[in-house]
Amino acid sequence: MNYLTRLLNGASHILTAFRHQEYGATATEYSILTGFIAMVIVAGVGLFGTSLSSVFGFLTAGVKTALGIP
Repeated sequence: MNYLTRLLNGASHILTAFRHQEYGATATEYSILTGFIAMVIVAGVGLFGTSLSSVFGFLTAGVKTALGIP
């Protein structure tokens, strides 16, 4: 009887360890996904900033031309 109790306790500990490993894998997957999303956001903001800079440059040139400023 004592052997059976120890066996069941050992099996319980192993199953608990496997269950906790799954949570760790899920956290890792979410962190990788968050990293990819952050890279996409940074790239998008960089491209948008470059585009916006060229638009403001065009507007500045138009205003300087209209006002006769060299």
